[in-house]
Amino acid sequence: MAGRQMMPRSKSRILLFSLSLLVFSLLFFLSSFQQGTRLPPTSRHSLTTATTAETSFVASLDHFLANKSPSTKDDTASPDADITPLDDAASRSEADRLYSDPYYPVGLPLRVYVYDMPKKFTYDLLWLFQNTYKDTSNLTSNGSPVHRLIEQHSIDYWLWADLIAPPSERLLRSVVRVHRQEEADLFYVPFFTTISFFLMEKQQCKALYREALKWMTDQPAWKRSDGRDHILPIHHPWSFKSVRRYVKNAIWLLPDMDSTGNWYKPGQVYLEKDLILPYVPNVELCDARCLSETNPKRSTLLFFRGRLKRNAGGKIRSKLGAELSGADDVVIQEGTAGEGGKEAAQNGMRKSLFCLSPAGDTPSSARLFDAIVSGCIPVIVSDELELPFEGILDYRKIALFVSSVDAVKPGWLLNFLKGISAARIKEMQQNLSKYSRHFLYSSPAQPLGPEDLVWRMMAGKVVNIKLHSRRSQRVVQGSRNVCTCECRPGNVTNTISIVS
Repeated sequence: MAGRQMMPRSKSRILLFSLSLLVFSLLFFLSSFQQGTRLPPTSRHSLTTATTAETSFVASLDHFLANKSPSTKDDTASPDADITPLDDAASRSEADRLYSDPYYPVGLPLRVYVYDMPKKFTYDLLWLFQNTYKDTSNLTSNGSPVHRLIEQHSIDYWLWADLIAPPSERLLRSVVRVHRQEEADLFYVPFFTTISFFLMEKQQCKALYREALKWMTDQPAWKRSDGRDHILPIHHPWSFKSVRRYVKNAIWLLPDMDSTGNWYKPGQVYLEKDLILPYVPNVELCDARCLSETNPKRSTLLFFRGRLKRNAGGKIRSKLGAELSGADDVVIQEGTAGEGGKEAAQNGMRKSLFCLSPAGDTPSSARLFDAIVSGCIPVIVSDELELPFEGILDYRKIALFVSSVDAVKPGWLLNFLKGISAARIKEMQQNLSKYSRHFLYSSPAQPLGPEDLVWRMMAGKVVNIKLHSRRSQRVVQGSRNVCTCECRPGNVTNTISIVS
């Protein structure tokens, strides 16, 4: 009897234990799942701040200068500084990373050393812009507002402001600032070449360029690689021009690559070494709400506003103007980038399906990026154009490429555009909405914004930079000084056929 009475009690205990174990396991699983799906701090921060990012250069600069003090550190080096200590320390650091990091040297984040340059190369130039930008009478020879041009080419400010921001305020994971030179993959030179070119007297500017050149080339890190791992923001085609020949090994941040020799000498710039960055758009972003309102009402087939008389490859503009002016559903306007021009361009682009983007004095112009952020499909007529971040972005999804030969044939371009199906147009408009974030500089810099894509593209250059730097350090007399591969075909634009 006693045995029979104990069995139900044992079963009850076993059942209770099993249920308790099941509940504990379930709680443990839920806890692990929540922890596994929880966003890391940077990701959570990026989600909450993405809508508050400042994209205005003037507004961002106001805040920057009001809250940022110049560094008390100064990296100025002696002309006869010995590079041996840095070389030994860098070699040890690289060896440690090779044997401890399975992805070295192709992984992210990149490690970038930002030089602390004297104020005359950095803060003083920013203050010069800040104190004069309201002078709207300051125009270039062709009538463009000088300060508007500086804003278009202000990539040097956006990159530097992000790199030197406190880690707690940064969102990008593709790059980190290091404070020891031997730990760096790359070196950033924060000299504002465009501001100095436009706002300083000519001889004063050239003198400052020579000072900056000497300052850079005195650096032990520069001597160690002959400048190959140094990044120079030279985004306006006129900036730093008088001393460029002395820094041709460095990585140049450019608006495009003009192969005619008007802006860059043969062999100075090429895609394997340098990087194309987008202009800062002149117009405001047409966001999702704006696009939902404007896309159904885009009644103009093709829109262009800008200067029709340009030099070099830009002569195509006057030909296109003569061919298209007066055509139905086409708007061709002469204009500049002033405040009134900005409003007219923004309104015109938001009312149009296609925006003409021909070559100007250089193969590219800010107009392309204005069109993208306006939701207007760019029609690119620029046979020598190179595009930003093309190793990452597929521009065929958002733009049409037309050869200059086809574009000026009577009636050809309009027939081409009218033959594109509504479904194809809708698909490209949707892609424009996705791509626009890649061309909006901001503070704080946003993941997948242009600042982020700069470093993702740079990561693809690091191994080649190290190869040529180390090779240059060990070559002996009689070796080839330069190892090149002449495998860069000319860039020829072919009209891409559109399948309706």
